[in-house]
Amino acid sequence: MLNSAVEYINKCTNNFKPEIGIILGSGLGELADEYCGQALSYSEIPGFEASTVSGHKGRLVFAEINNKKVVMMQGRFHFYEGHSIQKVVFPIKVMKKLGVKTIIVTNAAGGVNADFKPSDLMIITDHINFMGVNPLIGLNDDTMGERFPDMSEVYTPEYVSLVQKAGEDLGIELQKGVYMALTGPSYETPAEVRMARTIGADAVGMSTVPEAIVASWAGMKVIGLSCICNSAAGVSTVGLSHADVIKAADDAKVKFKSLVKEVIKRI
Repeated sequence: MLNSAVEYINKCTNNFKPEIGIILGSGLGELADEYCGQALSYSEIPGFEASTVSGHKGRLVFAEINNKKVVMMQGRFHFYEGHSIQKVVFPIKVMKKLGVKTIIVTNAAGGVNADFKPSDLMIITDHINFMGVNPLIGLNDDTMGERFPDMSEVYTPEYVSLVQKAGEDLGIELQKGVYMALTGPSYETPAEVRMARTIGADAVGMSTVPEAIVASWAGMKVIGLSCICNSAAGVSTVGLSHADVIKAADDAKVKFKSLVKEVIKRI
């Protein structure tokens, strides 16, 4: 199925060779609308699934941004939608086969760190996989990565510094921290958020970690960006809703797009 997807995409895009892949999380898909050279619906691509979540258009978009060839996922597949973990990370393997060297993984997240506020952007420096599953379980594809990959530096340190400097030059205040992934789709309870804080998380969400693991395993450089869209349960007394997540992402979209475009220029 992997080869079928790659062959189909190459045929449709006249062998467009992206060097950067971007996964656009909830409410952050506007970048793909702004730079849409060509788009393929997920339903057209062998092995891809339709996205069922509001704020995820479900398209693979090919474009040039700041003279770099880019492929963008306008929405992702989530484990909580009922997809197998292998389906969730399938697009990452496709990007690798297409020639992508660097992946920018974005998400909407809940702020566990009490110093974070809605619409803040956080550079992910590390993660905690609390999803109860690892996307590398099963037969290993030795052509893509080794059986027991090192996860000491999933989020490429030189790119963490690059993103930080880009933010400073643009006048965008950036947070840095650890992202903890849980399965969802229910939001975390106050007790679970206290646990997350105790074990070192700064933000919580329902994605990103499986994709980052596979990208790192496959030898790609990884940049992780979270849009803090609410204060997690127990941090704020206000109830949580997906509508609020989309609104906070919308509030942050201008600085988010500016940051990503600047990062692409500097990679």
